[in-house]
Amino acid sequence: MGREIEECADPFVRAVVDAARGWIGTPYRHQASVKGAGADCLGLVRGIWRDVLGPEPASIPSYTPDWSEAAGDEALMRSADRWLVRRSGLEWQVADILLFRMRHDSVAKHLGVVSAPFGSCRFIHAYTGHGVVESPLSEPWRRRVAAVYHFPKGA
Repeated sequence: MGREIEECADPFVRAVVDAARGWIGTPYRHQASVKGAGADCLGLVRGIWRDVLGPEPASIPSYTPDWSEAAGDEALMRSADRWLVRRSGLEWQVADILLFRMRHDSVAKHLGVVSAPFGSCRFIHAYTGHGVVESPLSEPWRRRVAAVYHFPKGA
């Protein structure tokens, strides 16, 4: 656990980041959400929800890897708006969930959880070919942030 999280006074933030880090090393598997066995980016966020908040609020229907890109359907963002709490603007904090557009003109279809503060900003995500990893939130990733959310406390 990073020093910045150890110093965090908010036990909920610590619980989210600790839960996310517990998934690191899980292989990438489309539509999966089983720690150590397989997860995609949505599966990771679902797993963190279960680890921190308890049972998921809804079942997840099947989805394709393209997240409805051909139709321009913002399915992932609509779901995030329904079940998570959106922050105004694009400023984020540790334990926030970032929703990314992989291309400027595409739908948002990738998720990650901020694991270290802005100065040394890092995030945890499930990435095709890499599994669940902690990565620097570099400028190319920052440019792709479409929305910022946090888990609802006490859900």
